[in-house]
Amino acid sequence: MPDARVFNVLFLCTGNSARSILAEAILNRSGAGRFKAYSAGSHPNGAVNPHALKLLKAMNYSADGFRSKSWDEFAGADAPQMDFVFTVCGDAADEVCPIWPGHPMTAHWGVPDPARVEGTDAVKGAAFADTYRMLDTRINAFTSLPLASLDKLSLQRRLNDIGRQ
Repeated sequence: MPDARVFNVLFLCTGNSARSILAEAILNRSGAGRFKAYSAGSHPNGAVNPHALKLLKAMNYSADGFRSKSWDEFAGADAPQMDFVFTVCGDAADEVCPIWPGHPMTAHWGVPDPARVEGTDAVKGAAFADTYRMLDTRINAFTSLPLASLDKLSLQRRLNDIGRQ
């Protein structure tokens, strides 16, 4: 895989309201120039979780432009061709995914759903911060991979290992 091109990455989750949104934001910042991240859900909630947006704003991300959307938007002929597709929740990993044009590399990077945490805003905020930290660690490991020097089998093994971190 040549280093000069920009790789398209899709993060999938069921609702596309929290984890996949955070992953999209993280990769678009840390992988700028090398990666373009997108997110989607198999059954989108229709709105981004307000705690995810609050966390992104607190970490100096622009929270503009995020929306909860269906993975169907990325399965059509006019959609950007994905190089990588990562599921970030257990539900999406067990679902049948659309056939992705170009047969991208895939891996499951499941993390707990902070949107399911009950309690005070502080408790919920801590859950979102933990999810952010886990995703950030995995995405930084991904962006540091020497993509140009890895064959497909080695790259798949490394992507799977990142999901086990």
